[in-house]
Amino acid sequence: MSSYIRINKKIGNFKNSIEIPGDKSISIRLIMLASIAVGKSRLYNLLDSDDISSTINSLKSLGVKILKNKKAVEIFGVGLNGLNMKENIIINAGNSGTFARLLCGLVAKRDGAIKLLGDKSLSKRDFSRVIIPLRKFGMNFKSKNSKLPLIIQGTKNLRPIKYVEEKGSAQVKSAILIASLNTPGETKVKCIPSRNHTEMMFKHCLGIPITITRGNKYESIKVKGQKQFKCFNYNVPGDVSAASFFIALTILSKNSELTIKNVNVNKTRSGIIEILKKMRGKLKLINKRFYNGEIISDIKVESTYFLKSINCPKKLNTKSIDEFLIIFLLCAKAKGISTFEDIQELRHKESDRLKIASDFLRMIGVKVVEKKDSLKIYGNPKLELSDKFEIKNFLKDHRVFMMSCIAALTMGGDFKIHDQDSINSSFPNFLKILKKLGARIISVN
Repeated sequence: MSSYIRINKKIGNFKNSIEIPGDKSISIRLIMLASIAVGKSRLYNLLDSDDISSTINSLKSLGVKILKNKKAVEIFGVGLNGLNMKENIIINAGNSGTFARLLCGLVAKRDGAIKLLGDKSLSKRDFSRVIIPLRKFGMNFKSKNSKLPLIIQGTKNLRPIKYVEEKGSAQVKSAILIASLNTPGETKVKCIPSRNHTEMMFKHCLGIPITITRGNKYESIKVKGQKQFKCFNYNVPGDVSAASFFIALTILSKNSELTIKNVNVNKTRSGIIEILKKMRGKLKLINKRFYNGEIISDIKVESTYFLKSINCPKKLNTKSIDEFLIIFLLCAKAKGISTFEDIQELRHKESDRLKIASDFLRMIGVKVVEKKDSLKIYGNPKLELSDKFEIKNFLKDHRVFMMSCIAALTMGGDFKIHDQDSINSSFPNFLKILKKLGARIISVN
């Protein structure tokens, strides 16, 4: 693997169509749920990345047989109570916060202790958000400052809980819902709406008894536990988070047009579509259809020569949490001042993305005002770069790497971008697709 890549030439005009990898959030959830189903499940178009490999290898260590062939990943589910109960199993989640937090719920009903590890980035992230509700089920956890390494101790005597989730975190909600599967009685969660892939799988794919009631601010979810569910087949749609970088590339490039096929545009996580429409970005959804509760569409994007700034509605925050980095880059080229509030959750991702975004924008000459929970960006539609820039020390956050590539290809300058291997966690063929569209990217050892 090269030590860094160099981009010193803007991308030319392009008109093309691409397909992007399977949705990472859905892929991880499917593998975990198929592992505790009864029988053999087949998962098609599963994301092939380091995060998925960590998930598969970890479940194999818990006694699940998983086979991978050219057409599908086959998972031989062991049922709700079939996971390996041996003591002192060590699981390394790598960089995957989604898998690590959901695993805490998956192993709720067991006697043996599990030691959960992660890479340098994941080991800096807060696990108290899942520890607090899962303790209410009867589980125990040992850690230093609620961070990895984490000792997870399940219990055979799970009890249903009532919990109010205030962060709008799909990971916390999903960890609770997965723990509820092995819990007698009815578990109730009152939460700020966030991505709902777990609920859609429960309802449309697994037939798990689940009730969802939506209110003005919160939604209430009820799950009846201890209901075994059967194996299933699933064709994973494309990841809107991966698509977002190519949406931005097209909008910021001249005389270009791109169709991104088969993308999951679930309304709970496609905030970037709503935001860009408010900014007058030229994009539209075509060939829309429904699949297991998800909305799948092709996204057609065109060059946009006038982007309008945005005062981002807070209700779009949870729908856009993984796309904010590239949204901020688009705002740097918009006319006017863009504002984002209550976005402190960005400080708890793979890196402190609020700080990194602020530092990056300042580096390329954009005025920003960063506060603990907000960001104000003074856009410049005429922004063009000619200096040399070096991007490093970002905790190998894959989205920082990809945002940097889009900036270099659309704004100019001479960029040296380190840690190419960071994209292996979510989008290993990212650079390959860029090159297909005409990008010149130099790998340097």
